Amino acid sequence: MLQRIKGYIKSFALWDLLCGMRVTGMYFWKRKFTIQYPDEKTPTSPRFRGLHALRRYPNGEERCIACKLCEAVCPALAITIDSEPRADGSRRTTKYDIDLFKCIYCGLCEESCPVDSIVLTNMADYHFENRGENIITKQQLLAIGDKYEAQIAKDREADKPYR
Repeated sequence: MLQRIKGYIKSFALWDLLCGMRVTGMYFWKRKFTIQYPDEKTPTSPRFRGLHALRRYPNGEERCIACKLCEAVCPALAITIDSEPRADGSRRTTKYDIDLFKCIYCGLCEESCPVDSIVLTNMADYHFENRGENIITKQQLLAIGDKYEAQIAKDREADKPYR
């Protein structure tokens, strides 16, 4: 009976609301953790998975050998690859498309690649303005890889202990 009366008094006095306001009041006067986004960036893990990129060998030749392992292992079926043999007998891709709306950024494509061709960069700042821009083509992936190759190589070196 005493518990029931106590419960009525607490509900009438809005005890739960007061407890919540106490927590709010404690943080109200503390220093805020706000960052000025374009100028300041929050630190990310070295293993963060962002935008995709295709890498090249130091001689400028693309690394992808069109083995299609990344296409096969992709759980979201976001990768589409077409290939054809070249004059020297090697096989290279003619089409390498990634649908970023389907992609779940799991990193399985990166792990399955035997020649370290497809990588997920630490670039998280990208957006789409028009319909169809979510599908990244081979030329766009190679351009991203060329632009960020130094950063990709540095991140791959830092990631070695985890492999």
